Amino acid sequence: MSAFLSYLIHGVAQGSGYALIASGIIIIYRVTRVVNLAQGMFAVVAGFGAASLLEAGLPHALAELMAIVMAAAVGVCTGYVAIGRRGTNPQASLIATLGVGVFAYAVEVLIWGDQPRSFSGLAGSHELVGVDVPKQYLLIAPITLLVFVGLELFFERTYAGKCMTACASNPYAAALQGIGVLRMGLYAFGLGGALGGIAGVLLTPLQPISYDSDVSLFVNGFAAAILAGLKRPVLALAGGLVLGVAESMVAGYSKASYQSSLALLLTLAILIAQATRREALHVVEE
Repeated sequence: MSAFLSYLIHGVAQGSGYALIASGIIIIYRVTRVVNLAQGMFAVVAGFGAASLLEAGLPHALAELMAIVMAAAVGVCTGYVAIGRRGTNPQASLIATLGVGVFAYAVEVLIWGDQPRSFSGLAGSHELVGVDVPKQYLLIAPITLLVFVGLELFFERTYAGKCMTACASNPYAAALQGIGVLRMGLYAFGLGGALGGIAGVLLTPLQPISYDSDVSLFVNGFAAAILAGLKRPVLALAGGLVLGVAESMVAGYSKASYQSSLALLLTLAILIAQATRREALHVVEE
């Protein structure tokens, strides 16, 4: 039982990070119709940035907040590259985000080197139902929950959030109402960068990151986004938690090498099921 609880807590912590990355993917996709392949890079930049700022002597909270702001700024820059030119189609923008991600490899290696880096999170642990749980694990889930509550309030109560929702629903109608669709797209990339940054500063103390960690982070985040149907950011929380717990159980009770394949298999299965459903509906309509 203690092993099961340990795997469950670890999975919830990892899944919370996946959910944050997935929510960024969903927000950017809904507003711009672009799948941001550089989403995992935002988490890597924030993790590296927080580690460097902590080494420079900054307090934890300030260093991590600055790292998140850095990731948000990188998100806006990525948005300029991907959608900054009017008339760019989503396919070209997708390739642009891939190019930004590859370019980021060189920049990260130049600044931080090619060795994995990490930093210490909250020290100590708490006993929970007979299991010693590190405090960092207990910190991740509440912060993630607060972030998702904040996202819901942002989209429901603020002018910018409602404008972004309008662009997601019908960009042409939003433009006719005087909403800057391109500006909202850049806001979406900035918000996606911040969400990726939060995931980065929360997950880096759990496991070291390297310049190429963005691939696994994106794959897991995209799988969680697919589980959420690419519809609402809040649904990504459920998708991320399901994926994180499933991976943790697979790694704990089977082989850890199977863990990295689970997100890909799950994504492939969902996409095949969706394609089959659309084909069946098309046949029925005919």
